[in-house]
Amino acid sequence: MDVAAFDFELPNERIALRPARPRDSARLLLVDGHDISDRQMLDLSDLLGPDDVLVFNDTKVIPAQLEGKRGEASIGATLHKREGLRRWWAFVRNAKRVRIDDVIDFGEGVSASAIKRDEAGAILLEFHGEEPVELLLERVGRMPLPPYIASKRTTDEADAVDYQTMFAREAGAVAAPTAALHFTDRLVAAIDARGIVRETLTLHVGAGTFLPVKVDDTADHKMHAEWGRIDAATADRLNAARAKGGRLIAVGTTSLRLLESAAGDDGLIHAFDGDTAIFITPGYRFKAVDGLLTNFHLPKSTLFMLVSALMGLDRMKAAYTHAIAADYRFYSYGDGSLLLPQRPK
Repeated sequence: MDVAAFDFELPNERIALRPARPRDSARLLLVDGHDISDRQMLDLSDLLGPDDVLVFNDTKVIPAQLEGKRGEASIGATLHKREGLRRWWAFVRNAKRVRIDDVIDFGEGVSASAIKRDEAGAILLEFHGEEPVELLLERVGRMPLPPYIASKRTTDEADAVDYQTMFAREAGAVAAPTAALHFTDRLVAAIDARGIVRETLTLHVGAGTFLPVKVDDTADHKMHAEWGRIDAATADRLNAARAKGGRLIAVGTTSLRLLESAAGDDGLIHAFDGDTAIFITPGYRFKAVDGLLTNFHLPKSTLFMLVSALMGLDRMKAAYTHAIAADYRFYSYGDGSLLLPQRPK
């Protein structure tokens, strides 16, 4: 499919540089079948039924952005996927100055060797010493804000809290599952009181989620793999809820991609532990997910392709045109949308 079909004009001022405060005061665009309406995030409990299930991603963002030196050369590294106890694949700025076996000094006693490159130019780094890499990153790393925010302001202490969901438990992501950033104790209490079920899975979001699509046809785009896990007990509960007529509503595209990766052609979700590089574009037949809570995505991005696959490209373009005209805030720190495709009759 032509990548240009997923383009749209977005005014620069629509990009949110800070989250709504409080988080649950964000706006919510409801796209229910063919109907589009303006709501608030606090309306969410009224928009779902007692048998519905919200599926959250409990990944935790690590300070994965590093600045270092190789000799006199300044080197930037954004970790994006763990390869072992001390090894991480990284997108590297000024990568031409790094050769295999070179040592990059990140300061504070933290250094790593360049082990190899992949075909896309990413470099596998092996961190030195015996301290857990997580402790090293806490010492020298920064929160890896998306490029469309980081290019407009510096990362600060507020981002360490703002760019982490209340469900974050499993450290390993280098990007937040941003749809869940809207949730607060107040919103969760309203959801629970309504009888809406909450379940969690883990998908460690990689920095590849921010990479632009550089090909003209979606068939030529290669997704970066990310590690995820759904345990057997969670899979059983999700299947049971759906068998009773409840809808599985993924909170974020990360949850959706893992649920679809774990589902069989019969729609049953299986236990999953491994990598997924699923790429969802229009024409994809959804197997496990009945709806999606998500933020607003970049033009020509794989995530806008995903929501277009769920709801239809024309409908999503209409929804985004409405959102832009109505001054919704876009991207990671922006407002949300609840996408509910029409159920087959």
